[in-house]
Amino acid sequence: MKTAPAIEIATLPARDRILATAHRLFYREGLRATGIDRLIAESGVTKVTFYRHFPSKNDLILAYLEQRHGLWMAWFRDALSRHASAGPAALALALGEWFASDDFRGCAFINGVGEMPAEPAVAEAARRHKAEMRRAIAERLPEGPGKAEMAEMLSLAADGAIVRAQLDGQADAALAALESLVGKLAG
Repeated sequence: MKTAPAIEIATLPARDRILATAHRLFYREGLRATGIDRLIAESGVTKVTFYRHFPSKNDLILAYLEQRHGLWMAWFRDALSRHASAGPAALALALGEWFASDDFRGCAFINGVGEMPAEPAVAEAARRHKAEMRRAIAERLPEGPGKAEMAEMLSLAADGAIVRAQLDGQADAALAALESLVGKLAG
């Protein structure tokens, strides 16, 4: 996923500075590993300002996941569109762009559920994200009776490729396996 050009965080309003800092730290280091004191220090706000905008760390986590969802889905739909001429291979080509980015650390939603399995709001955010991801994949499939089932299988295969690329650090192997699977499913 290509990230937006760097903006000077110090010029943003306090809530946006907190959220931008959380986005960077939560994705890079994890939800649990990133403490409130560090978020406050790196976003350059006071504790009072922080808690005025986000009464709890969970409130900030959910705001981060909502922001991440919007940014990632916009990028994903655009990437699928750019690679549409490749047919079924568009999914692997789109994910390949993301895997090649300097800050790739897997799916924020899969990671979030793994870190906070007992937090229903995080699981619900992940379910909503994955449902929209399936819809974006389905939008690129030809009409037919098996369209929903195919989108489900491709979504599951994409998640598997994301996890494999993150865990073993070999994006090319994950993408090759995904391309092969997509080819067999589409064929």
